Amino acid sequence: MATAAVENQAAQSTGSPGQVGAVIVGGEHPGLGIARSLGRRGIPICIVDDQHSVAQFSRYSDRSVRVSDLRDEQKTVDSILEVGQRYGLKDWVLFPTRDETVAAFARHRARLAKFFKVTTPEWESVKWAWNKKNTYELAAQLGIPVPGTWNPRSIEDLAELYGRLPLAIKPAVKENFFYATGSKAWRADTPEELNALFKKAAEQIKPEEILVQEIIPGDGGQQYSYCAFFREGKTHSSLIARRMRQHPREFGRAATYVETVEKPEIEELSERFLKAIDYYGLVEVEFKQDPRDGQFKLLDVNARTWGFHSIGGPAGVDFPYLLFADQMGEISKPSRGRAGVGWLRLITDLPTGASDLWHRHLSVKSYFKSLRCTRVESVFSREDPVPSIAEILLLPYLITKKYIL
Repeated sequence: MATAAVENQAAQSTGSPGQVGAVIVGGEHPGLGIARSLGRRGIPICIVDDQHSVAQFSRYSDRSVRVSDLRDEQKTVDSILEVGQRYGLKDWVLFPTRDETVAAFARHRARLAKFFKVTTPEWESVKWAWNKKNTYELAAQLGIPVPGTWNPRSIEDLAELYGRLPLAIKPAVKENFFYATGSKAWRADTPEELNALFKKAAEQIKPEEILVQEIIPGDGGQQYSYCAFFREGKTHSSLIARRMRQHPREFGRAATYVETVEKPEIEELSERFLKAIDYYGLVEVEFKQDPRDGQFKLLDVNARTWGFHSIGGPAGVDFPYLLFADQMGEISKPSRGRAGVGWLRLITDLPTGASDLWHRHLSVKSYFKSLRCTRVESVFSREDPVPSIAEILLLPYLITKKYIL
């Protein structure tokens, strides 16, 4: 079995005896958002990660446990069960924050459910979000617009796509590609670039996982997210958000500033997809509006808490607590997020905003307007300031772990 090492035991006991808490797997800013949402309500929190993370320094983290590996599926499941048994976390609610953890939990759900309350749905549901080939194929069957996407198996197959350039090379399973390259997608403007990038991708991932996709013009300003707690075939609570700034600008690896909006057109499309896969839990469905035909085209489905989920609290939809309460058999009142609420990740938005200002993609007036709309920062909080200090100190370490090792 995997070995777990305790990183932080500020609290000698995790919550009151018999009190059910949350096990948050992954302590980066999405995990910190879950810890704050639930911790403010007095729910005990255990952070599990395979690296140092900002969430372990939160005042709401009752216990932080370091494990050896959260990328290997079997080691992940073994480690989580070992942590649960070691610290008496029977019936605690599991919150994964990374896609590879979602896949591990979905495939081994029956085993985990004997000890924990598992918020991840069955693999038969998750597989439609995990692999983009599945996502796009099902979306097309359901009449949901998607970007033109191809799955060539060799360089010879690329010739028929030259007339469609520019194109993006992207993975069907994003974790394998991202950990190998540090990128979400690559742009090819010429046949030579397309051939070279396909060859480069094939050195990192299987050819059957390489997708070639048309590039929808525009940046994050045309990209929208349907964020929801979905259960029993319908939306319980939701909000719509727009990526106002992201990095990189064209193929956003992550949002740096997001704002809630009203965009009912994508609600029906999202609900159609989630109902078809019998989805349960928290989910982000990403679309990009194509200026050429006005259609909202499905890009991605994240079967977990997403990077900016903490925007829900100030917008009126406390996503982590809605899921936790549902797992505990409590009935929560449905809610809908109000428009005009901003979320900011300052540490990445400063260079992103500066670049956009320099290249005149953004005006000074618009930038300061976004700051005025901001109601939550990804890490900084006056009531819980230590994680923001830790983030700055850990920055070289985290960059090395994510993009170099």
